[in-house]
Amino acid sequence: MKSKTIFNFFQLSVMLFLQFMLFAVWWVPLAAYLTNIGVEGTQKALILSSMAIGCLASPLIGTLADKYFSGEKVLVVLNLFTALLLFFAARQTEPTMLFVFLLLAMVVYMPTWGLTSAIAMAHAPAEQFPRIRVFGSVGWVVSGVFSLVAVNYFNIDFDGTNLPLYCGAAVALVAAISNLFLPKTPPAGSKDKILLMDVLGLRSLTLMKDKNFATFIIISFLAMIPFALYWSYLSQFLQDVGFKYITVTMNWGQFAEMFFMVMVPVVLKKAGVRATMIMGLLALLIRYVAFYIGGAADLPILYFVGILVHGIIYGFFFVGGQVYIHNKVPEELNAQAQGFIFLVTFGLGLLLGNFVNGELIQMFTETVNGVNKVDWASVWSITSVLTLVVLIAFALFFRNTIIEKKEEAK
Repeated sequence: MKSKTIFNFFQLSVMLFLQFMLFAVWWVPLAAYLTNIGVEGTQKALILSSMAIGCLASPLIGTLADKYFSGEKVLVVLNLFTALLLFFAARQTEPTMLFVFLLLAMVVYMPTWGLTSAIAMAHAPAEQFPRIRVFGSVGWVVSGVFSLVAVNYFNIDFDGTNLPLYCGAAVALVAAISNLFLPKTPPAGSKDKILLMDVLGLRSLTLMKDKNFATFIIISFLAMIPFALYWSYLSQFLQDVGFKYITVTMNWGQFAEMFFMVMVPVVLKKAGVRATMIMGLLALLIRYVAFYIGGAADLPILYFVGILVHGIIYGFFFVGGQVYIHNKVPEELNAQAQGFIFLVTFGLGLLLGNFVNGELIQMFTETVNGVNKVDWASVWSITSVLTLVVLIAFALFFRNTIIEKKEEAK
């Protein structure tokens, strides 16, 4: 029995390693690539929002996995389509067609975040999920190898080109093949007719009558506005300030995340979900203050501080939130609820954040000698204030006595 558990852990770890690697390799340098091919303004915000729009499909896919199909089989199909669509996206230079293919790719890819979480937690205790999820961070970090190999061994540019999209397609194909060997995850819910509220993930909204759960959802949504500035636009910032290895530089955040992620179960047990998530939001504030001071005082080393705290932000706030969701909802709604939280955060929240931050960047952009120059100090200062407001609101209004009592009972 123990050997089976270890083998399941290995299979689930490989699943998350490849699932995040296939995305990170092309998403991280995407904003720089769009800038290089002349895509700006609303078109850039739309393309960068393809991920967020794709999250809208997460509850539907989660419902199918809950009710009708084995989770691992759904994952195989989604990754095959992702590979095909990323391949065609790599061949586009016209903004509209690039948007179409990336949007379709994200419609089939983004549901895999909630689905892989549900599959992992079906075969391991939810509190141990962060120790499996850490391999997603490892995959994200290893995605930077593509950039290093291209530049140092083949002497060709990588970041800011279409090569990352081809690499993403190749890894997606490998992921689909490996998914065939995952442990069986049959549907846990009843096979009743799918209702509109299931398709939209709205059955999870019945939990909103709980004030603390509603606060968790609302603050998670609002937190994505400042978070999106780093997530979608940092490659543009790094290119502006002269970084050559954009993917590798940003991957330092995921490298640190590997260490912080394994701390999540311990922190959750010792401090509880509320305190853990507050630490994540505090790290988000530290990120933007570091970026602001780094530019104002000409201390580029502080940019790395803002990057390195990514693990605390994602692990403590977002993964901590996933564990909270898992413990809160009935088993038959687990995949749908995991899809729902991704819809709220990396779907609706990221979508709003991309456009808000896109407008913010445009507001502080001026053209000097035909070159666009962004006043990043102003951008970081405004984002810092917004993050502080979100942090204070969460600390004041969110209480998590139910989960904390469960943890004390253990």
